[in-house]
Amino acid sequence: GIYCNSSNPTLKNLIINGNTADLWGGGVMLLDSNPTLMNLTISDNSADNGGAINLNSSSPSLENVTIIGNNASGYGGGISCNSGSPSLVNVTISGNTAASGGGMHLSGSDATLINSIIWENSPESIYLSSGSEETLITYSDMQGGWDDGEGNIDANPLFTDPDNGDFTLQEASLCIDAGTA
Repeated sequence: GIYCNSSNPTLKNLIINGNTADLWGGGVMLLDSNPTLMNLTISDNSADNGGAINLNSSSPSLENVTIIGNNASGYGGGISCNSGSPSLVNVTISGNTAASGGGMHLSGSDATLINSIIWENSPESIYLSSGSEETLITYSDMQGGWDDGEGNIDANPLFTDPDNGDFTLQEASLCIDAGTA
């Protein structure tokens, strides 16, 4: 899909869909890069590691990004991160699969997630490898829960129609107004 090496672009209002990589980053591969990703949908991509996004020594900022239905045969169906510190705000990671870290696989990395939803990823929401002890998740809906962080919940987000790509929230969702300004 997209490969960035030692660059810091701003990517806005994109759909990155249906890409395949033999090794890393089916949708987006970042190497020594710190881009800003805003209003993106990254779906149905595959790779060995980082089905949607693979980060290597990169610390991007993701805002209003939906990462759905991606697959990795190895690590990180949604995001695989090695030696980085990504910031995720208002991000939905759902329906991704991998051998390890269906939603996210962090190795030597510390992510910050705020006002995000991590739901129905397989085999787990987030896998933390050594060196990832400082990951901070606050005001987010995490399937299986997340004890370290303020304002987190573990409740079905009640997506409107996820089978048809509508990840907006139904009126009864506990995620509505559960975040922080």
